[in-house]
This record gives sequence, C-alpha cells and structure tokens, in this order.
Amino acid sequence: MEFSTDEKRQYQRHFSLPGFGSKGQDLLKRASVLVIGAGGLGCPVLQYLTAAGVGEIGIVDEDIVEFSNLQRQILYCHEDIGKLKVEVASTKLKQLNPYIKISSYAVRFNASNAKTLLDNFDIVIDGTDNFDSRYLINDACVLFDKVLIYGAIYQFNGQVSVF
Repeated sequence: MEFSTDEKRQYQRHFSLPGFGSKGQDLLKRASVLVIGAGGLGCPVLQYLTAAGVGEIGIVDEDIVEFSNLQRQILYCHEDIGKLKVEVASTKLKQLNPYIKISSYAVRFNASNAKTLLDNFDIVIDGTDNFDSRYLINDACVLFDKVLIYGAIYQFNGQVSVF
C-alpha cells in the first residue's frame, strides 16, 4: 500500500524502527480490528490502535458516557456525558488519525449479531466487563475462526491472553 506524505510524517517513528519499517506499517494499515467494549479497557486500546495506524477499527458498545466513567475512560470528558460511547469515541479517534476507517456499532454484542459484526474484521479484542459477554465473544470467535485478544482488570491486577 502507498502512504501519503502526511501518513509518512505521522508514522515516521514506525518507518524508522529497525525490523518494522514500511513493511510493518503496511501490515498495520491492512489490518482490521473489532474492539468490543469502549470502557476502561477499550478506551486506551482504541487510542493506541488508532495512533499506530491500524487500517480499520470497529467499536461495539451500547452504553452512554456517565460521570463515573471519566476517571478511567480517558477518551471521554464532561461534555460527552449522556452521549453514546461509540459516537464520541469514533469522533475523537478520527481526529487522532484521519487516515484510517472507523466503524461504530451502538449495540450489545449478542448471538444474533455476532456473525455480522465479526465478518469484516481479522482480530477481535474483548474489553467487556462481564462473564456472559466474554463467553459469548469467545464462542463466536471460535465458531467464526477469529483471533481473540482478551483483557481484564480487577482492582490492581490485569490479565491479557491471545487465542
């Protein structure tokens, strides 16, 4: 893939990184990642994927921004309270990197929409906060042969796994 002059400037540190370079950035640009959950885990994941230049990012979350989210969900601010997380996140991420595609889905991930949501993405990141969702996401990724990255935080402990 070709990179515009502005993209080359934005990703300059990646291009100059030994072992990564334009080949690595090209792989990022061709990648597609679905992030389920735009909360405490999803926010920083979305920011880093966007800044790195992942070519297509999908965001799934049905929640609105609440006051209690602000101390840990760093994509959001006071003016976002009451708005859909996926809409706010999409707008802010597009400001961070206008060279990638961001799709937002203001729905709860469930058995009825799993195939449709997973179809266009290579990798799924589970940033949800409940076991029912985690089991469903895992089952869907196994069924549809998708790479799943799972993250969880409890108090001061964190866990990440790739399946």
